[in-house]
Amino acid sequence: MNRSARAFWLRSPGHGELREVTLPEPARDEVLVRTLYSGVSRGTETLVFRGGVPDSQRAVMRAPFQEGDFPGPVKYGYLSVGVVEEGPDALTGRTVFCLYPHQSRYVVPASAVTVVPEAVPAERAVLAGTVETAVNALWDTAPLIGDRIAVVGGGMVGCAVAALLARFPGVRLQLVDTDPAREETARALGVDFARPADALGDCDLVVHASATEAGLTRALALLAPEGTVVELSWYGDRTVALPLGEAFHSRRLTLRGSQVGTVSPAARAGRTYADRMTLALDLLADPALDALVTGESPFEELPSVLPKLASGSIPALCHRIRYTTGTA
Repeated sequence: MNRSARAFWLRSPGHGELREVTLPEPARDEVLVRTLYSGVSRGTETLVFRGGVPDSQRAVMRAPFQEGDFPGPVKYGYLSVGVVEEGPDALTGRTVFCLYPHQSRYVVPASAVTVVPEAVPAERAVLAGTVETAVNALWDTAPLIGDRIAVVGGGMVGCAVAALLARFPGVRLQLVDTDPAREETARALGVDFARPADALGDCDLVVHASATEAGLTRALALLAPEGTVVELSWYGDRTVALPLGEAFHSRRLTLRGSQVGTVSPAARAGRTYADRMTLALDLLADPALDALVTGESPFEELPSVLPKLASGSIPALCHRIRYTTGTA
């Protein structure tokens, strides 16, 4: 069996490269995975790419199989789908999802992979990590039937949250974004769209995912009295100012954070990370979620593609990376 592989490393902020890797022999409780696709989570990964992880958050921001450290050299990423080439009989030949960086082959504990359901194409399964974040966010927000809800920020996470909220009965739901191109994505997800100035107010709940000060300010303004903004954005090393001296206190508003690194305390007791990931993959049976994948490139081009994603010259929600059979 070929034990060589290639991995994407951030050599230093703004500069990526492919490196040769020699894989270890899998132990009895490990699997060797040949990658089919990986996904670039544009918000988090471009923040890492530009070196925007603050010193205080380096430990929190570590990906499960990250090598190196911020700001670089570092091997980072967490959306990988592949086929098990070696491992336990129950997994060999199965398509699996793993929170692994961009690499053509890798060896991980068998417990680190989740089998992709037959109803979910491998191409769509790269979204599992993002849908997992959306699941955790909805456990944190606990929306109710009939709620008036806005999702501010039509990026990868915001669209995933909106797609799941669209399944709730009786809710009034809008996806709010400054980019009019997001209206097409919202339509594909079965969600109403609005520009910030046109968004409906008196919301019981606003999920904020734009990672901008203006977006968070608008999210607070859209709330009804005693409403809640759930903050999903990651700002890295940026400082955000908010108008908390206006009606924030008199209207008894709530601003709370949600982060996927911990299973939401609001989830049913005993729910594990594995349970959450299995649920996310099951939810990906919905073909409407294909709208979150907005581009694809071969793995060999990743060092030149990431700077374009970071600069916005390639507009994207999730950008999918394709691995060929012959990729070492």
